[in-house]
Amino acid sequence: MALVRTGGGCRISSAADFDRWIAERSQQELAEPFTYVIGTDGLLRLAPRRSEHVVCAGGAMVLGAGEIGFVQERGRWGVREVSNQSTGYCPDVASWAVVADALDGVGLGRPDRFTHEVVFRRCPGCQEHNIVREDDFVCVFCGSDLPATWNVDPEA
Repeated sequence: MALVRTGGGCRISSAADFDRWIAERSQQELAEPFTYVIGTDGLLRLAPRRSEHVVCAGGAMVLGAGEIGFVQERGRWGVREVSNQSTGYCPDVASWAVVADALDGVGLGRPDRFTHEVVFRRCPGCQEHNIVREDDFVCVFCGSDLPATWNVDPEA
């Protein structure tokens, strides 16, 4: 819990914020994706890849989370890859809209959707979180059927 209280990703609310943050990254760091969250304020927060999403968010609720990689082309930064892969928050693929808005707000070029989508479901039987692979909506823990719609809302 101490990490969550003292941690937190770098809040990126403008192109200038992003430019300062990215200038401090090494070539080695830039070769891998970073951890990101979109806070309830709609703003992007970034942290090193091996950071936990919950720590990146300072323990707060989020609208989106995953991994993101950047590329510089013709002197401008853009998004090379972006996913909703976060086992801490298990965001729905529908979170793309808030991710796209946050990236647009910072002026980053981006793809039209997640470059890698992860489908998360909570088992109604055993309550475990699952990653659905190849449209097989069956709990890997207890064999129960998983719902067709996202149900990992922490408020539920």
